[in-house]
Amino acid sequence: MPVTVTVPATTANLGSGFDCLGAALTIYNRFTFTDRGDDANPLEIIVRGAEADRVDTDKDNMIYRAFCRLYAEIDRPVPAVTIEIDLGVALSRGLGSSATAIVGGIVGANELAGRPLDTTALGNLATAIEGHPDNVIPALMGGFRLAVPDGDQWIVCDLPWNAAIVPVVAIPDFELSTADSRRVLPETYSRSDAAFNAAHVSLLVQGLATGNGDWVRVGIDDRLHQSYRVALIAGYRAVEAAAIAAGAYGVAISGAGPTMLALCSPETVDAVVAAMDQTWRTAGITPDVRSVQLDYCGVQVEAV
Repeated sequence: MPVTVTVPATTANLGSGFDCLGAALTIYNRFTFTDRGDDANPLEIIVRGAEADRVDTDKDNMIYRAFCRLYAEIDRPVPAVTIEIDLGVALSRGLGSSATAIVGGIVGANELAGRPLDTTALGNLATAIEGHPDNVIPALMGGFRLAVPDGDQWIVCDLPWNAAIVPVVAIPDFELSTADSRRVLPETYSRSDAAFNAAHVSLLVQGLATGNGDWVRVGIDDRLHQSYRVALIAGYRAVEAAAIAAGAYGVAISGAGPTMLALCSPETVDAVVAAMDQTWRTAGITPDVRSVQLDYCGVQVEAV
């Protein structure tokens, strides 16, 4: 019987939460897996959505590679499979599209295999494939998550997010690869910058938990990655300034970018959306700007 796996987009880093904080958002990719048993054709991939022509439909497809990785993990042969992909998360925009593929692939395989792995094992496998947990963990589990390494495992902490803090995503019509975004970062940091981020991420987490906008405003500030990446995102400073002027508490790069994340109150959300949209359009960039909510369910599985 086919199974459909729905995986939320994510926003990671959140300014000072570099490589450790991530939240699931109400934007989704959907993947339907049909086990075709011993069919001679091992793989069929069908893609639907605005960027369907950019998705691999062969064995290099990330979803299929993750699918195969789970079967290798449980030491079982990979069945012939049809994978139908319905795209809702923009590709290479800092919203965890690769994380949705990894989580979708391993969860789809786990379902077809009879669920041999539990959520913890799936999270560790997804992190091993992705290389870091800040996108795959919230995509798998939902909510606002902190992931901390403990040897070769990960401690995952579910953090509170107050409804008084509304996320707005501004998704531009250009891409930024994670590799390029990583490449501009320094190899080492000063003690003062490390201490700065440790203090600010602590304040940010408290601000998001309590809805204290002043704490969010100060806590989102970062010295480890954002200042190096801003130059890669056309119009960033102007859009950031417009969002702040419209009432946003703070603005951060979503994931590795180029999507921008604004955090604001329910009363200012419409003004922030309009300001970010207009400012980027003035610069000749066509964005998709919208307020979203946190997804608290994470990956969802439905038998078709």
